[in-house]
Amino acid sequence: MERVLLNSKLHRLHVTQVELDYEGSCALDTDFIKAAKMTEYERVEIYNVTNGERFSTYLIAAEAGSKTVSINGAAAHKANPNDIIIICSYISMTEGEISDHSPTLVYFNESNKIVDTKSSIPTQRLRSL
Repeated sequence: MERVLLNSKLHRLHVTQVELDYEGSCALDTDFIKAAKMTEYERVEIYNVTNGERFSTYLIAAEAGSKTVSINGAAAHKANPNDIIIICSYISMTEGEISDHSPTLVYFNESNKIVDTKSSIPTQRLRSL
């Protein structure tokens, strides 16, 4: 049996542009793609923190160092410039592979600068009421 696990996450990117009439669905600075160990044309899930939209698409390359996050084509209806998004890729693994798996998690500031990279998400704690 296989399970699907988080493979990579780009956390809290800011959308820089939307292009309704552009071919390709999500153009990302190639430095971001490399940092997350993702690849061009890979299927990803995008979670829009700003408006709650969630959608699937694929990655295309944008110029390295440009900090570009462009939501293109039909997906452009689901985001606006400056929206905060999370981009995730997933991987299918057998039960035997799971114990050796660690995701690649890349964190950004409001200027789309990488500020941290991790391989695990801390356990969430209940907030005091």
